Amino acid sequence: MSGLCIEAIRLLCRDTAATARFYVDTFGCEEIERDSLVCALRLGAQRFELGRASAPSGHPPLSNETGFQHFAIPVSDMEAAMARLERMEGWIPISTDGPERLPAASGGVTAFKFRDPEGHPLEFLEFPGGWKQRPAIAKTSEPFLGIDHSAITVSDADASIRFYESLGYRLKARQRNTGVEQGRLDGFSRPATVDVVTLETGQGGAPHLELLAYVDPPAISAPAVEGSPFATELILSGLTFASALQADPDGHRFSNL
Repeated sequence: MSGLCIEAIRLLCRDTAATARFYVDTFGCEEIERDSLVCALRLGAQRFELGRASAPSGHPPLSNETGFQHFAIPVSDMEAAMARLERMEGWIPISTDGPERLPAASGGVTAFKFRDPEGHPLEFLEFPGGWKQRPAIAKTSEPFLGIDHSAITVSDADASIRFYESLGYRLKARQRNTGVEQGRLDGFSRPATVDVVTLETGQGGAPHLELLAYVDPPAISAPAVEGSPFATELILSGLTFASALQADPDGHRFSNL
């Protein structure tokens, strides 16, 4: 299964045209394909898609709820990225006190989490060593460099690792992030502790997959409703079995290209 990779991340929207404009105007995304069902965009070297939601939004999943799934956008300059974002309308912050510099034990990255106008969670990441820490991410003239990973909240890290290993992923790293910075980043009013699991395929590259296993506050089992804007889907290629839409143990969706 060395050919397994994430070809695209599909977000469901109530208004795909308005959401596409937000991503183009804010992050400089390129629209590469559009039909009656899907609008495909490129950010750096990575592709994501906007499809049509068929169910109401409901409550946006909290960071520690298993319906939570974001994708992370590495930035070359957090200040410039925030300035661009702040000129736009419709987004709302998740992080409670602006960008957070995490302790060295938690990777030393500077991060900020927020929601787009549809409520999809996103994250800015500025790496301490700059964009060269992520050679798979395209270097562009914009502060927004691509998509580094998709992160999903899981109720049992070990069970999820076994599941994704069965698809062809491999465990690359596992670390525990803890502290007040993590709590503010994730939208909590107190310190938080979360195990962050990095999964890769034989191809490596971006985007990779991260599992977020919350310890404190604990993970809450609350899968995203089918067809809602929070029913994000990973579009995979390289699976050795044919499949229709599938889901992991916590209900996170994936399909075989």
